[in-house]
Amino acid sequence: MGYEKQITSMHLDILKEIGNIGAGHAATALSTLLNKKIDMKVPSVKVVTFDEMMDMAGGPDNVVVSVFLRIEGEAPGSMFFLLPVEQASIYIRTMIQDVSFSFSEPPYSEIGLSAMQELGNILSGSYLSSLSDFTNLKLLPSVPALSVDMAGAIIGFGLLEISQESDFAIVIDTALKEEDVDESESVKGHFFLLPDPDSFEIIFHSLGVQL
Repeated sequence: MGYEKQITSMHLDILKEIGNIGAGHAATALSTLLNKKIDMKVPSVKVVTFDEMMDMAGGPDNVVVSVFLRIEGEAPGSMFFLLPVEQASIYIRTMIQDVSFSFSEPPYSEIGLSAMQELGNILSGSYLSSLSDFTNLKLLPSVPALSVDMAGAIIGFGLLEISQESDFAIVIDTALKEEDVDESESVKGHFFLLPDPDSFEIIFHSLGVQL
């Protein structure tokens, strides 16, 4: 399609602004859930190839915790939220107040998996509603699917449908930080937004920007 060659820094700035508003909504929801102040920001947004996407996840053999959902509606696509295993474990320990919880070795407790699904739900829902508000497009999330697996298997499965027509994704870097926690301990995750090929033009057109 060649859309990736037409996406300029202005387009990415618009997506970053949408991402930051989504992050604000997510931070509010998480602060309520955890009963402590959570800051979230989006340090960068970029367009990457699927190979670069795999590298950002730590390589195909790196085990990650992922929440995947399909976006239905006027601009269909897919969305991944990926967290390194150790960072996901730290976050879930805080959420369920169980210092022994870890994603390092199965089996995982049901309450830990439910908490991770809820975290993914809050984050992806916040980004999607922000994108929907900005574009005035009807965008509906499917029920999120949670996986703890090698990045190659997770991303490969999500790319099956669209890889024949497209080979790049929009990455919304996300940093979550608890109040009074050192910056170095903030949880850094990646959102991969994969609009179906025709959806790129629909999204940018709705933002008043021509591709």
